Amino acid sequence: MRVIEFREALREALSEEMRRDPNVFLMGEEVAEYNGAYKVSKGMLAEFGAKRVIDTPIAELGFAGIGVGAAMNGLRPVVEFMTFNFSLVAIDQIINSAAKILSMSGGQYSAPIVFRGPTASAGMLSSQHSQAFENWYANCPGLKVIVPSNGYDAKGLLKSAIRDNDPVIFMESEQMYGDKMEVPEEEYIIPIGVADIKRPGSDVTIVSFGKIMKVAMAAALELEKEGINAEVIDLRTVRPIDYDTVIESVKKTNRLVIVEEAWPLASISSELAFNVQKNAFDYLDAPVRRVTAADVPLPYAPTLIEASLPNPTRVIQAVKDVMYR
Repeated sequence: MRVIEFREALREALSEEMRRDPNVFLMGEEVAEYNGAYKVSKGMLAEFGAKRVIDTPIAELGFAGIGVGAAMNGLRPVVEFMTFNFSLVAIDQIINSAAKILSMSGGQYSAPIVFRGPTASAGMLSSQHSQAFENWYANCPGLKVIVPSNGYDAKGLLKSAIRDNDPVIFMESEQMYGDKMEVPEEEYIIPIGVADIKRPGSDVTIVSFGKIMKVAMAAALELEKEGINAEVIDLRTVRPIDYDTVIESVKKTNRLVIVEEAWPLASISSELAFNVQKNAFDYLDAPVRRVTAADVPLPYAPTLIEASLPNPTRVIQAVKDVMYR
């Protein structure tokens, strides 16, 4: 099987869906002439033309609104934000228009639109360009929120997102665009809302999503050296959350550690921990532990970044805590 980069998997998903459905188009800052800020859309302008791969001004509120209007009128826009940090400028259109139009119109209008781009930290970019907003968008009914951790999942999930009749938030990472892995050449899709057990285990359940799955997997490999067999689950979608897969794992391992890059208050890990204690309390042999970003704006200095974000050492310690080691 061929090995391709994360960005190439996204490009293939976009291109395949645009070939399949003439109503699909891509718009955003630098997506056309510049081939995308992260080269996700490289070559797409030449294939699909300027009416379907559209460069926009640096005006997120404006082009998000155009996308929502286009979706309400029968098209299927994919709106790229250069970073989800900039999506805050457009959040009114996402939350108050895209997410609510189906309900407010009594089903007369829908907004089949995908908002995609990188989220969370990406090196020394400091506080205003390093924020994880998955839990913000997952809080809103009417939206679906996808955070893939690898190219295989990203391609299958992006194709599903484009075909979905609801607005979808599709969150990537600048630090993953160059990641390589095997991705089939034949078409496939991955259903939204289904978690994936990346590593079976029996002693403790570790749950994560997005690029922080690398941290979870690295911790699991180190724990294995100490005789601790961790089951690692990739949520892939944080709205809807696949609670059943996590709960069934906890029933087997009796311990749970949740790892995510967002701030701790009202996070995905908070929601997941609540549902596990509600539905699997009698199976827990220890309190649920969370490993999140520090409750501070992300600093600029590399040493402080390392201290602020989840890392394998912190995950290993959390696992040992729930195992009383």
